[in-house]
Amino acid sequence: MSLRLSTVILPYRRWNEGGRAAWVRAEELGFHTAFTYDHLTWRSFRDGPWFGALPTLTAAAGVTTRLRLGTLVTSPNFRHPVPLAKELISLDDISCGRVTLGIGAGGSGFDATSLGREPWTPRERADRFTEFVPLLDRLLTEDGKEGVSYEGDFYCAHEARNIPGCVQRPRLPFVVAATGPRGLRTAARHGQAWVTTGDPKLYETGTPEQSLHAIRGQLERLGEACDDMGRDVAELDKILLTGFTPDRARPLESLEAFVDFAGRHQELGFTDIVVHMPVPDSDFAADESVFEKIATEAPGLLG
Repeated sequence: MSLRLSTVILPYRRWNEGGRAAWVRAEELGFHTAFTYDHLTWRSFRDGPWFGALPTLTAAAGVTTRLRLGTLVTSPNFRHPVPLAKELISLDDISCGRVTLGIGAGGSGFDATSLGREPWTPRERADRFTEFVPLLDRLLTEDGKEGVSYEGDFYCAHEARNIPGCVQRPRLPFVVAATGPRGLRTAARHGQAWVTTGDPKLYETGTPEQSLHAIRGQLERLGEACDDMGRDVAELDKILLTGFTPDRARPLESLEAFVDFAGRHQELGFTDIVVHMPVPDSDFAADESVFEKIATEAPGLLG
């Protein structure tokens, strides 16, 4: 399979002041999917403009026709499966079946405290995630008049109806972000794809070689989780979100640097590489012309 190239468009621009143009340009450049972060705010962007993911994707659906659209990633930090399912089937309908849901357990950042509570521990996040995803799966798949009823430890639904269901059948695809045992089992059971950013412990002081080794281990554990579920790991796409490995700046330095970086990860088994559309004066600052050259020329070179 040829390596697919996708992008992340951070939702920091007003729609009529560069936001709309970014999504149109992503389609013109031929990206497979354009994702956006589903956060209430994020890191260094906290004190500046930041818009909601699902309204942004809905607007993007109206100005594109081929580009797939998605979150990377949605989490239980401030979402509930019942209203989320309704919004997703609506977005899937508006986009004519072009939506992908990236979904993860969430972190301890601003999303975790914006609702006025203490952040969940990693165990608590995993507990919620393993309940959140199966319920969301049911809500998006079971679209009959009887609805979905469920009572769990953290989430409930009572005759929640999602008629007519997703355009994509049996539902829109899930891209599951996970590296721990329970998360990987969730990916193996419910995911159409798996996504990683690498090993966060290597972000500051690791080497590219250590990162490749760690990611290879993640892929092996994903394969073991699929084996436990009786599923062929080859059925899942494997996605790398760049910008968080020790060599995070190198992929967008030049076309040649990107092809080398992407090729080494393609050899590990990745099917998709995701790069951030450049954001000036941020961790994602990059030469716009290099970014566009990568978008248009790298897929042909990688094969």
